[in-house]
Amino acid sequence: MGELAFIMSHKVNGVSALHSDLVKQNLFPELHRLHPGRIVNQTNGVTPRRWLRMANKPLAGLITDTIGAGWEADLDRLRELEPHVEDAGFRAAFAVAKRVNKVELSNWAGAELGVKISPDALFDVQIKRIHEYKRQLLNILETIAHWNKIRANPKGPWVPRVRIFGGKAAPGYAVAKEIICLINDVAGVVNSDPVTGDLLKIIYPPNYNVSMAERVIPASDLSEQISTAGKEASGTGNMKFMMNGAPTIGTLDGANVEILAEVGAENFFLFGLTAAEVTRRREDPDHSKKAIEASQPLQDVLQMIAEGRFNPEEPERYHGLVHRVWHHDYFLVAADFAAYHAAQGEVDVAYADPSRWWRMAALNTARSGFFSSDRTIRSYMDEIWQATSAL
Repeated sequence: MGELAFIMSHKVNGVSALHSDLVKQNLFPELHRLHPGRIVNQTNGVTPRRWLRMANKPLAGLITDTIGAGWEADLDRLRELEPHVEDAGFRAAFAVAKRVNKVELSNWAGAELGVKISPDALFDVQIKRIHEYKRQLLNILETIAHWNKIRANPKGPWVPRVRIFGGKAAPGYAVAKEIICLINDVAGVVNSDPVTGDLLKIIYPPNYNVSMAERVIPASDLSEQISTAGKEASGTGNMKFMMNGAPTIGTLDGANVEILAEVGAENFFLFGLTAAEVTRRREDPDHSKKAIEASQPLQDVLQMIAEGRFNPEEPERYHGLVHRVWHHDYFLVAADFAAYHAAQGEVDVAYADPSRWWRMAALNTARSGFFSSDRTIRSYMDEIWQATSAL
């Protein structure tokens, strides 16, 4: 079907710079040689009217008060915020807008989920389709490792965190459902742990949908975009988080590449293997075993899961999942674990410095103009459809 679609199409769009190149190099190399101009790149975008103006009224109001009206239809104007980012008063106002959304989400979580979370904690969010390549498994394994570190030194200078997961699995996707089950089993243990208390909470709201995203994304402090490099075509959730002032922790995959270019490395928590390194690492049949043996925190986490620490009533429940990480880790969860664990430590350091954090957050919003769907549509019009605007 892919070849047929290519042959019958006027243009083929890879939807992000990285994946447009992969389409040329890996997916359709022969057809690309025959039709060298057919594969193009138009990076996805999201609408600021829905995902900023409507979903995040506190931040939208601050933007209008700062740069004037009309930015919703010309998102490049968000760059006008940059001079204000250096002003402590603006950063404080930005933090207040974020906290309004976090209080609302905290109240909702308490009422709907029965979990008390503090709006003063770092809201660390991964919401998207549950899939092995998106690596919610990497996130929950690192969450357990973080929990272990707090338990070993509960009086340490920890940054309180709320790990928020959201997303659905395809009906027949057994592994994805197993990962969902593990996340909720871990949440049940961690959320009731008197040792860690409010230093770490995990929530997984049911029935994730657009309405829930409009509630969660404006309240998010950290955007989890941790797919195995080379697997995520683009992503649009990453753009919504950026627009709403949440720095990204992520790999060089999909539109993360463009987000990194726009916001700057100092405002992005980068980790992990590149797409080329992923391909080479898979050539070693023992790559997961070597990675696990090199990481004591990961060994400890996998051992806890294998022993049924989070599901004592059925201790063998996740033996298959653990076995897969040790022996069939196609998505390189083990290989990227240590780098991800270290990057999360860098997040804590940044969040503990409010001036640095709110500068990062505000610059994410200020530099998100490229990711407006208006830009994408204009580029389609000019470079693919050769159409002119009716307005």
